[in-house]
Parts: sequence; C-alpha cells; structure tokens
Amino acid sequence: MRPREAAVPAALIIVGLATLPLINHASTVDRPVDGLAAVLVVATGSAPALRRRWPALALLATAAGASAYLLMRYPYGPILLPVAVCSYAVARGRHPRRAAVWAAPALVLLLGHVLVDGGPGIDGLIPGIAWVTVPFTLGLARRLVVEAQQRERAETERRIVDAERLRLAQEVHDVVGHGLAAIQMQADIALHLREARPAMAHEALAAISAASAEALDELRVTLAAITPSDRAPAAGLARVADLCARVRTAGVAVDLDVEGHPHPLPAAADLAAYRVVQEALTNVVKHSPHPRARVAIHHRPRGVDLRITNQTWDTAHADGFGITGMRRRVEHLGGCFAAGPAPGVFTVTATIPRDLP
Repeated sequence: MRPREAAVPAALIIVGLATLPLINHASTVDRPVDGLAAVLVVATGSAPALRRRWPALALLATAAGASAYLLMRYPYGPILLPVAVCSYAVARGRHPRRAAVWAAPALVLLLGHVLVDGGPGIDGLIPGIAWVTVPFTLGLARRLVVEAQQRERAETERRIVDAERLRLAQEVHDVVGHGLAAIQMQADIALHLREARPAMAHEALAAISAASAEALDELRVTLAAITPSDRAPAAGLARVADLCARVRTAGVAVDLDVEGHPHPLPAAADLAAYRVVQEALTNVVKHSPHPRARVAIHHRPRGVDLRITNQTWDTAHADGFGITGMRRRVEHLGGCFAAGPAPGVFTVTATIPRDLP
C-alpha cells in the first residue's frame, strides 16, 4: 500500500480513538464505550485502505462495522467518517449505475440500528442516510466533472487533428494542382506541335519534366512538415518570382509587380501568401481562356497586400476547393480575402497581417 493511501485510514483510526473518551463523556446512551468499541473503530477505520482497488467492498465493510457499533448502543461519533469516505470513493470510481447498486445495501446496513426494535423513527433515519448520500453525491459530481473535462480534451484533440489533416490536404491540393495544371498545358502544346514544330514540342516536354520535378520537390517539403527538416526551404514570397517563371513556361504571360520594402513575415503568413498567388495562377492556367495574369505584391510594415488579376473567365464563377482553401488560409490568420469577377477581369485579393492572432 502506498503511503498516501495508508494516510487516510490511519487518520480515521486516530480521530476515532481520540474522540471515544469525549463522546463517552458527552453521551446519554446506556452503554459507555469500551474496548470492543475501540476494536470496531479500528476495524472500520482500516477498511478505507481498500477503497482504491475494491471501493464497493470497502463501503460494505465500513457500513457493516459502523452498523455493528451502533447496534451495540454505542454513541454516535467519527466511526461514521469511514462510511462517508468509502461512499465518495464508490461514486468517484465506478459507473453511476454500478455505484448506486453498491451504495443501496450499504445504506440498508447502516440503517440497521434504526430499524431494529422500531428505532427512533424518522429523526434517526435522516442522519444515517446523509452519511451515505451526501458523500455519494459529491463523488458522483466529481466524476461527472472529470468525464466532461476528458471529453472536452478529446474533442479539442480531435479538432486539432482534423484541422491539421485539412491543412495538409490543402497543401497537397495546392502543390499537386499547380504542378498538374502546368504539366497538362505543356502536354497539350507538345501534342499540338509534335509534327509541325518538333523543336517546340521538345521544349514543352522539357518543361513538363521541370514542372513535375518542381512539384515533386515541393510535395516532399510539404509532407516533410509532419517531421520537420531543415534540408529543404519552405515556400514563401521570396519564391514568387520562380513561381511566375514556372507558370510562364506553361504558356501564361505573367507580369509581377512588387512594391514596398519586404518585411519578414511569420512562417505561416509567408506560406499563406505564396499559396494564394500559386492557387490564383493555377486557376488561370486551368480555367482562363486568356493566358495572361498580373501579380501585384505590396509590402507594408504591418503585412502584405496581394492582388492577382486576369481576363474574365468565359464560364460562370463558383468558388471551388482552391478558392475556399485560400479564403480559409487568409481568414485563419486574421486577414481579408476576396475573389470574384468584375467587368472584364477576375480578381483575387488578400491582405495578410504581419501580427498573427
């Protein structure tokens, strides 16, 4: 038995024995306390040592000991404290229904002295019931609170896992979607020019190889975020020029305008800004019939403003997974995002703050 577990029964025994002379002096019952009363106090006070491993057995043992003590007409006293301790332990450590099943016979045992020979009536039942029901209620309340806290922690952990899965899915979508869009366009060019202009078809195939290698490298970096490594640089605004150059090889004319002095951004904000530009250009490659876009980046002391425009799409606009993902990224960081058509153009705008929430 651990010292901490032994401390409670030891304290109960000490309190019970120390108060026997006092209650004997103050009692008006016929039978004074004697050696047998002390033995019952020790036996009953020792039973809570079992409350951790066998709480139901400990409760029944204390109820039986206290009932025997009272049936012998000894005066009320701290011998009832072990019953309260074990009643709390049963409610705290067992399912409420099972705890109630064990508390009921313990209560009957404890009230045996009241029911024998007619007892003192209702005035004698109330104190006996209270010694079981009050600590039982406290133990049950504590159990319910702990279970609610555990459910809340589990739900929080589940939300964190789901958010991380969604973030990773968005990263993979952005990387793979951009790479496949560039590869598809170059493949279409190669198929179209393979006989008429073989040299340009060869250039398109080379661009496909470069785009696929770039996409694979970026996908490795994204997946490596699960187990971070310093070997590969993370995507950020510093790589937007390379991104624009890669999109140009896919047949889209991209103009890049950068204003202001670049201020260091938190890693999450820097990556989100890069992904917004990447996804917007990917949508141009995939959907726009007019292969031309303009990327404007305005650095400010408190953040960065992004604006990506292209000629309007010929099809009706509806937010897809990419635009929804961009909006989620930016708003999660406390920024503002908008995407939609205007007369003659389709515009994606984002404001990402430097100071994250």
